[in-house]
Amino acid sequence: MLITSVDNKKIKDIVKLKQKKYRDSENKFIIETENLIKEAYIEGALEEVYILENEKLSFDIDCPIYYVSESVMNKIKDIKTSKYLGICAKKDSKEYIGKRYLMLDKVSDPGNLGTIIRSAVAFNIDTLILSEDSCDAYNDKTIRATEGALFRLNIIREPLEESLNNLQKLNINIYGTDVIKGDSVNTVNKENFCIIMGNEGSGISDKVKKRINNYIHLDTNNVESLNVAVATSIILYELDK
Repeated sequence: MLITSVDNKKIKDIVKLKQKKYRDSENKFIIETENLIKEAYIEGALEEVYILENEKLSFDIDCPIYYVSESVMNKIKDIKTSKYLGICAKKDSKEYIGKRYLMLDKVSDPGNLGTIIRSAVAFNIDTLILSEDSCDAYNDKTIRATEGALFRLNIIREPLEESLNNLQKLNINIYGTDVIKGDSVNTVNKENFCIIMGNEGSGISDKVKKRINNYIHLDTNNVESLNVAVATSIILYELDK
């Protein structure tokens, strides 16, 4: 099927998914590039694919495929060179899986979040917990920064006070991060932990700090603090040794 009108209902629905409120209400999100479409398909998240007319994927998939004109692709894509676009089902979870947790308190930059998700998968985090005021994991910039890792990580978004209550019931060791105080990251129990990373500018919020008894930090040379994605990646690497 070739779609040539930007007023087609499916096309209008895709455009709406560029807004978080529609991604939340429809439990769907957009991906671009062949690599992300392949990753989504492998993980069972892919629902539909839209391909620029006269193009084809380099692999076979078993889901609805729609071909679109150049004007329609220009309407729905965000990446200038895109020829492929997929619609995926969101995988929001309420399951507390495993014993290795990462919690993000108001991390606001999509690129940082995407990098953190990628590192969380690389270094064997079981579950990522996002505060409600952290940026959207299904933002297009976040998705691209994950390089497909988004589809392989259990992600919970909820008030962190609720998360901390649940982790306490599971006897998970809670560790805050602080650029000055705290013990070496090597003191963390590598089999049972939740590492809390704070906002890029203000760090961990006061309401969460009240629930933390143990802190860790990274030793740095002549640098007061690191980018949150960089710091998180280093900490997770150390905990996966």
